[in-house]
Amino acid sequence: MDDPADARVTVALVDDHSAIRDGVVSWFDHADPPIDVLVADDRISAVWHPPGSDADVVVLDLQLTPTRGQEFTALRALVDGGRRVVVYTQDLSRDTAVRCIDIGALAFVTKSEGKEHLVAAVRAAAGGRSYTPPALSGSMLTDDAPERPQLTAQESAALRAWFNSSSKNLAAAQLGISPKTLETYISRARVRYANVGRAAKTKSDLVARALEDGLVGLDDLASRPEE
Repeated sequence: MDDPADARVTVALVDDHSAIRDGVVSWFDHADPPIDVLVADDRISAVWHPPGSDADVVVLDLQLTPTRGQEFTALRALVDGGRRVVVYTQDLSRDTAVRCIDIGALAFVTKSEGKEHLVAAVRAAAGGRSYTPPALSGSMLTDDAPERPQLTAQESAALRAWFNSSSKNLAAAQLGISPKTLETYISRARVRYANVGRAAKTKSDLVARALEDGLVGLDDLASRPEE
């Protein structure tokens, strides 16, 4: 599905709590436009067979088994199978969020974030786009994996503004800083990436790094990148 705004989005929901399944189904029924739940089950196998196999998006609860790690195996199998997955979980761990996005989930939504973010994440995933709710944004920006540079808030903001603008002058104006200051933040970000062995000499390189790290989503990017 390329444009979920023009067609009904369908979902396969996997969660081991019946009350949560019922609540999410109700949210989707009352969304505008509604989201069709093809199957709501506590078994991951339900998404691999009709009608679950026909769903545009799989909404997956990670808390399915008492053995940690099996959930990630299920997520990886879905992603490797070409499924578009939104992880929906009560796990607030930053490491869990980062790992899910690294595996290939299009969104990581905590159950405390509620209807608004889950519905938005499902609609984005149906169109093949990532979605970044507040919990995921915080997880990505504070991730301390050794291959991820620790960008400052100013450096991260400068990169986002530049990626979403056709020039550095426009990006600087958007942030209320001078072009020289913007260039300084961008240069510092380049150095930080180089220091962890992920050189980013061009704008395209920086965009690739930011996408890899979840700093931005595809829908955050301008259509005409400037080198």
